[in-house]
Amino acid sequence: MTRKPGSMYREIKGQAYCRREYMGGVPANRITQFEHGVKADYPVRMTLRAVEQCQIRHIALEAARISANRLLAKKIGTTGYHMKIRVYPHNVIRENKIATGAGADRISEGMRAAFGKPVGTAARIKPDQGLITLETTANHIATAKQALKRAAIKFPTPCYIDIEKAPKKIPVA
Repeated sequence: MTRKPGSMYREIKGQAYCRREYMGGVPANRITQFEHGVKADYPVRMTLRAVEQCQIRHIALEAARISANRLLAKKIGTTGYHMKIRVYPHNVIRENKIATGAGADRISEGMRAAFGKPVGTAARIKPDQGLITLETTANHIATAKQALKRAAIKFPTPCYIDIEKAPKKIPVA
């Protein structure tokens, strides 16, 4: 059965549904890594932030991570940046699957007991929440911006890039 469009799950409707111990058969999270690159004291920090509240599916987060990381690794190299996904898809998305085709009227129950089965997970996003943080050197600002723009295309909400200088780490005496 084909996957439903992401626009069906974009809006936040109702209460969060995330207690997995009460449900069975929740599909695994598609995000394989939440951090890329090398952790170091980089002078520039950029954060991709959401403009509106929405839900972002785990497959969209993974697609954004792949597209940003591929560009960064190709242009900067694996040691010139540190990228981190700042959200985790906790909310379980349900779908009431309805049979189609010949004889579907005998098989399908329609809207009777239409609670739905788990089909994936999503992260609930608030306005101005950070989605991806990227730290790099001043030489690679243009490439980092381009990578975050490519990642923003994968999300169902408009995004903006917040550029700041990374705070200096103060040694604890």
